[in-house]
Amino acid sequence: MTTSSKPVSSSQPRLHQKGAVIQEFGTVKQFPIGLSYEARMYSCQRLNKALADTQILYGLYKKHHWLMRGATFYQLHLVLDKHAGEQLELIDTIAERVQSLGGVAVGDTRHVAELTSIPRPPDGVEEVPAMLARLLEAHEAILIDAHDAAARTIELGDDGTNDLLVSQVIRTGELQTWFLAEHLVDTPLVRA
Repeated sequence: MTTSSKPVSSSQPRLHQKGAVIQEFGTVKQFPIGLSYEARMYSCQRLNKALADTQILYGLYKKHHWLMRGATFYQLHLVLDKHAGEQLELIDTIAERVQSLGGVAVGDTRHVAELTSIPRPPDGVEEVPAMLARLLEAHEAILIDAHDAAARTIELGDDGTNDLLVSQVIRTGELQTWFLAEHLVDTPLVRA
């Protein structure tokens, strides 16, 4: 068999490409959206923190969904998966807001691990109440940060970020917290 001297077809994928970084993380480019550089920079920083924590919370929900045990397995298995799906929607919404402000959304899980304040869980399986308490603690950390960031974004005139934080991050987190916390209530036995 002979080798051809024909040029390689243009349909051949160009593999192993490397490129220059065209926008550094932690910077914002100018978009004509009526917000100051300071407002956009602040919002991107706070949103990336919320994005990192939300990605970790999503991962915790999926882990606990898979590892659920006990008499309430089925109910908790379903609710944890539902909550995980809602957190996944938040991840996309938060990331898109960062991008719309001219920033760079944190997306690499190794970078997320550097930015998050949510403690790492054990690699193994915890008891069910401990799993639920871990989710509640993660929610509370996110909610505290979201309330603080929402107040500051109002001062900076960033209504869009404030709306996202209040109407989606905070309201979703509060509702999910309620659902989880009610699973940790001791219910008295009914005696006849």
